[in-house]
Amino acid sequence: MAQEKKLKITLVRSPIGYNRNQAKVTEALGLKKLNHSVVLPDNASVRGSVAKVAHLVKVEEI
Repeated sequence: MAQEKKLKITLVRSPIGYNRNQAKVTEALGLKKLNHSVVLPDNASVRGSVAKVAHLVKVEEI
């Protein structure tokens, strides 16, 4: 059985002072506070969301 790839996404910069839509994207990813991490499946929709806020998050493949 093949393991599904996962992404560990950590919020490293605050979305305050950036476009409001970027704050909504971080919230939609499940990121609430600085240094908060979530593990999400590695798929196109998650990758697209991460690309919009790449300057605010750190991404690691698991």
